[in-house]
Amino acid sequence: MLKLVLPKGSLEQATMALFDAADLPVKRGSDRDYHGSIDDPRVERVSVLRPQEIPQYVEEGFFDLGITGRDWVEETGSKVVTLAELPYSKQTSNPVRVVLAVHRDLGVTAPEELQPGLRVSTEFPNLTRRWFAELGVPARIFPSYGATEAKVPEIVDAVVDLTETGSTLRRHGMVVVATLLTSYTQVVANVESAADPVRRQAMDDLVTLLVGAATARSKTLIKLNVSDADLPRVLAVLPSMKAPTVNELADSGYHAVETVVDKAAVNRLIPTLKTAGAFDILELPIAKIVE
Repeated sequence: MLKLVLPKGSLEQATMALFDAADLPVKRGSDRDYHGSIDDPRVERVSVLRPQEIPQYVEEGFFDLGITGRDWVEETGSKVVTLAELPYSKQTSNPVRVVLAVHRDLGVTAPEELQPGLRVSTEFPNLTRRWFAELGVPARIFPSYGATEAKVPEIVDAVVDLTETGSTLRRHGMVVVATLLTSYTQVVANVESAADPVRRQAMDDLVTLLVGAATARSKTLIKLNVSDADLPRVLAVLPSMKAPTVNELADSGYHAVETVVDKAAVNRLIPTLKTAGAFDILELPIAKIVE
């Protein structure tokens, strides 16, 4: 039913892992294959292409559904329907940023200090031209096809580049002056396909699975037992998505409690719960969270 296109390159591994977690594993002969399949009647075929190309191909109707970065949707100006944002990038669950960075020797720390005629290398020429036009500073834009930061300062004065942690820019002596765009990975759809009730239902079903799997990555399930006397103290320190589930145990005087918490904080939470009186504490993984 749906023709699906997924990103090749930096987002490829994280995207395939998410589809596995969503019980939608992509089958390919090898990692080099540009085509694959998903054993699901809602997916007719799968292609794997560069994320730069995906927005335009989805807009043109070559694909019903695609996964790409918001940065490439903005750069290409493609008219697509955004169905969801997925909280992952190449290395982390944080968004990536399209930033303007200059060499530290230039002495610029803010956009208003930029001088007319600045030479800028970038893989985002359209986005960069629009930003400088809005700033009112004439700039010379040089399209880049990789290793953008290596062109400073011998060839250009600045770069507009994608960064996740900023470490590569700092390593090359660069200072971030401005953020042009904050970009999450997005699920985008062809406008006509999204307007078709049958295909839209299939899209929404897939998005539910993907978002559920992505949300579960940062959460974990905590289960514990506690006496009646200690229950108020445990509940006082126990976070939850809405409210903990509390059930009285068969042995009078005790309760079982369970809740979903942020995985990043669980290493501090478990000792706190034990101090408050909890025992038989279990931490369990979660496959999906569908809200």
